[in-house]
Amino acid sequence: MGKSKNSRAFPLLLPLLFFTLVGASHGGGIAIYWGQNGNEGTLSEACATGRYTHVNIAFLNVFGNGQTPEMNLAGHCNPATNSCTKFSAEIKDCQSKNIKVLLSIGGGIGSYTLASVEDARNVSTFLWNTFLGGNSSTRPLGDAVLDGIDFDIEQGSTENYEHLARFLKEYSRVGKRVYLGAAPQCPIPDRFLGTALDTGLFDFVWVQFYNNPPCSYADGNITNLVNSWNRWTSTVPAGKIFLGLPAAPAAAGSGFIPADVLTSQILPVIKESPKYGGVMLWSRFFDVENGYSASIIGSV
Repeated sequence: MGKSKNSRAFPLLLPLLFFTLVGASHGGGIAIYWGQNGNEGTLSEACATGRYTHVNIAFLNVFGNGQTPEMNLAGHCNPATNSCTKFSAEIKDCQSKNIKVLLSIGGGIGSYTLASVEDARNVSTFLWNTFLGGNSSTRPLGDAVLDGIDFDIEQGSTENYEHLARFLKEYSRVGKRVYLGAAPQCPIPDRFLGTALDTGLFDFVWVQFYNNPPCSYADGNITNLVNSWNRWTSTVPAGKIFLGLPAAPAAAGSGFIPADVLTSQILPVIKESPKYGGVMLWSRFFDVENGYSASIIGSV
């Protein structure tokens, strides 16, 4: 059969199409926590690296039960003197690069709890007006509208976070979509966030696969981690699930994975899941020190 122009062009198109399909199904991002060390550089510097798809500003670590909410950004600025509003332009800069910027509530140190459903509603109203699309005379991060709220709940009451998630998601109807993130520990169900995660309302769940030996990497053994990952991706309703890791050995008590082990042994396995979203790193400071994201970005 004689060659037509179409038959000559076809071999050129096929590899391109194949690449597009493969890339679309397995591409992941890197989420980073920023805000807990004044020596980690600015928000704009983090976003300028081109390595992060999500930035969690940490932490709003006092809220609920009638307390006046407080934000702690370590050495970066002091919300009490209004000096954190300088980050408004940097948040917008990150967003202009298509990076999602969320406010992380909770953390390992602070005073927070949700005493009731009504308390959850009050906290959601505060978060909407102060950091999201609402209006308030006091906006500690200025007029930038964050993309959502990240739940890093590690203490206090284990109740009512499912209500906070529902109330926050309802604001999506007002205009700009409100994204929800969560950082549970890897044992299932998470003590604080298990019920909230069951709502299926969370867009990003960056599971902390560290400081939990039964479901973390240890001494060359990837089995516990992979088994836990498979359980998360098959039983927990969420948009995308991220592998949460320390960016340096000093960033956590246990669970650090050498970059070459992650890229050669673990990522190829966990990327098979349609729920795979990428890798979350704690934290920007340790990533600057150790260069972890730079060494794994090509494989995420």
